[in-house]
Amino acid sequence: MQTAVSSNSSVSPAVGFEALRDFIARALGSQGLPSADAAKVGELMAQADLQGSDGHGVIRLPQYIKRIRAGGINLNPDIRVVSERAACAIVDGDNGMGHLVVSRAVDLAIAKAREAGVAWVSTRYSNHAGPASLYARKPLEHDMIGLYFAVGNANHLPPWGGMDMLLSTNPIAAGFPAGDEAPVVLDMATTVAAYGKVKAKAKKGEMMPEGWMIDRQGKPLLDPKRADEGFLLPIGGHKGYGLALMVGLLAGTLGGAAMGRDVVDFNADHQSVTNTGQSILVIDLSAFGDPAVFKASVDALIQQIRDSERLPGVERIWLPGEQSHDRRERYARAGIPIAAGLFAELRELADSLGITPLVAGSGV
Repeated sequence: MQTAVSSNSSVSPAVGFEALRDFIARALGSQGLPSADAAKVGELMAQADLQGSDGHGVIRLPQYIKRIRAGGINLNPDIRVVSERAACAIVDGDNGMGHLVVSRAVDLAIAKAREAGVAWVSTRYSNHAGPASLYARKPLEHDMIGLYFAVGNANHLPPWGGMDMLLSTNPIAAGFPAGDEAPVVLDMATTVAAYGKVKAKAKKGEMMPEGWMIDRQGKPLLDPKRADEGFLLPIGGHKGYGLALMVGLLAGTLGGAAMGRDVVDFNADHQSVTNTGQSILVIDLSAFGDPAVFKASVDALIQQIRDSERLPGVERIWLPGEQSHDRRERYARAGIPIAAGLFAELRELADSLGITPLVAGSGV
């Protein structure tokens, strides 16, 4: 049974995957995004929430709508290959929705890797595209490894020891197929926390843990609603700063996308073209041997890690991607939890767009 939820409720309602996907598609379609494109973006955004990447799913919908209404997104882009060789290419997204641009790049990389064994495809003039793991996972369906790199859509990280925010969270994702086990999928920002997690904390009315952000005096910043007063911290200190720089050079500079001061803060600027860059590297397992042998070896390694001796008090050793896999299965059965504050915001958004609002209920 589906029910409405009061805007002042503190309970996080659950919604079905199909209901969430279709709501997102309706919202984007109401603003002029072609129906097939709206359906594809809705699918990918709902997939983000399904796996627990709640900083990159439907929470971003109001922001996307603002950019569309302000003219910051091209609703009918000419997404095209502008440079190409046997094992590499650059895709120009023509300022289209990032989910569409990156999906095109991944599909092209898979096709090229099938012929060349390995392929690298970069994007330019793309936009925010959701969690990195969505795209690193796609090659797994073809017995391929996926490695994904991106420049974040706003600078929240200064160079090590500095205060000018010239770098972003610049995420990395890697997906490795397995046999009987769930695939190994790493998705991480080069900062201690992705900025989407800061936004999610703010929507939930929660404080951030110490270590995510500091203010301009170097003191811990715990209130996500004051995030503009400080900046994110890199993973591993100066090593994370260096990693963020390397990812940005690969995902942005190499393909002609924005880096450094050229990065547009899409949280504050809804009109300017962001020229966001992403890159996908795909490796075909069959170029290196029998895919079944590789996947069986991954299974064996997973078992070794899972069965290894644990520290006192540790109940389980997790592999990268296992918890997302577990959430995907649980949420598919019981519904995807949506923070009460966000749920109320989405109802207001639906009213403003003149579409049927999202309602609570598993929908399964």
